[in-house]
Amino acid sequence: MATFETGTDTVYRSDCPSRPILDQIADKWSMMVMAVLEKPRRFNDIKRHLEGVTQRVLTQTLRRLERNGMIVRRVLPTSPVGVEYSLTPLGESLREPFGRLYAWTVDNTDEIRAHQADYDRRVQS
Repeated sequence: MATFETGTDTVYRSDCPSRPILDQIADKWSMMVMAVLEKPRRFNDIKRHLEGVTQRVLTQTLRRLERNGMIVRRVLPTSPVGVEYSLTPLGESLREPFGRLYAWTVDNTDEIRAHQADYDRRVQS
């Protein structure tokens, strides 16, 4: 990540090329799609596994992931023609760090929710 130092502070530059990639990876639907792709799946199968995602958002997410090299889209020689999505080696390399992040989230959900409730009570007072 492109950074520079100002005294004792590190500043993360707005023109850093990693920022849009991190935004994509951290996007809710991108991570969920990648989690669902533990095996190759067709579009509607992916959609069935992701409650609440619209067809438009899923299409956009799949295109961004394909553009970034995280997934591959394969046209199947079926009638009618089918399309299947699967992780690339680059996408597969995110499974382990994503798994740690997911485990951390599950392990800390109760504490985070307690902090949220406490904050909400203070702000409403």
